[in-house]
Amino acid sequence: MDEPSSAPRAVKSPAGKSPGGDPTIEDVAAVAGVSIRTVSRVLNKSPKVNAETRVRIEAAIEALHFRPSARARALAMRRSFLIGLIHNDRNALVLDAIQRGVVEMTAQRGYELIVHPTPLDPEDAIGDVLAFVERSRVDGLVILPPVSGVPGLAAALEQAQVRAVALSSVPIAGFAQVIISEERAAGAEVARHLLDLGHRRLGLVNGPADTASATERRAGFLAAAHEAGAHVAEAPGDYDFASGVAGAEHLLSLPDRPTAIFAANDVMAAGVLKVAAARGIAVPGALSVIGFDGSILTRMLTPALTSVLRPFGDMAAAAAERLIAGIEGRPDTLSFDGRLRVVAAESTGPASPMVP
Repeated sequence: MDEPSSAPRAVKSPAGKSPGGDPTIEDVAAVAGVSIRTVSRVLNKSPKVNAETRVRIEAAIEALHFRPSARARALAMRRSFLIGLIHNDRNALVLDAIQRGVVEMTAQRGYELIVHPTPLDPEDAIGDVLAFVERSRVDGLVILPPVSGVPGLAAALEQAQVRAVALSSVPIAGFAQVIISEERAAGAEVARHLLDLGHRRLGLVNGPADTASATERRAGFLAAAHEAGAHVAEAPGDYDFASGVAGAEHLLSLPDRPTAIFAANDVMAAGVLKVAAARGIAVPGALSVIGFDGSILTRMLTPALTSVLRPFGDMAAAAAERLIAGIEGRPDTLSFDGRLRVVAAESTGPASPMVP
């Protein structure tokens, strides 16, 4: 059983606080009649405190409006209570959604977030990430694609004993924990959505060829389209608006132009809609357009964009929870269902027999 503290007690103000400042852990110990060590155990959720003593300490904490010092807590537990978010993503809409998901979880668990952009060249990326960890003293990392796929990064982090959870569209050798979104299956669902609307001349504006996400989306889309006997014309893209415009200019200039175009993200799909409008091509009457990500952009465009919904917030929160659970040595409580779905909106419709 926990014993009352035998140490001398500080002089208390009538409110139970040490004069001239915020309540301290010493104040809580004095009011509860226990040792400072016992209060610390309760603050750190240790099971080594009996229920009666825990209730008394929690009542003292509430009565004094005590808030533990983050710095003192970190020093006591030999942690920084900092989580690093590693990325190389130019899409602010995607990055914002992921960051919000991570912050929601870290705030609940008493951690802070540091966001760090890094290059993609393997040698530069590995050195940059390791230097960031050393400099910031983070307790662990959430690593976004395409950085998560950098060759050698997982092995370097393991060798340096850095905890990390990766987000990806494919499993990554070396990472013990990867939150996977099933983007190949989603690409196939996009094709089936358009095929079900009667489209057989399809266009595809790809993402960067060296990224797993673009490769997976393309593979799924082409497999389902070709299985149904549909024709697919392709254009290169880079996940930015300009490449969406360029891709649409190419596809819509073909002699047998597509009746539907899949742009591998929402930003490029916005570029397709811009070109269609400039050419007087009605969407969806003469051309259906579909994107990927399900970002807020889909609701800002006219017509509203059909897209594949990727629940970034849920993915990010699951990654953060998994990371923090590992840091704290407990099982994680959140899971992420990697299946993605098409959310139909105004930009897709039946293929028109009148389209030349």
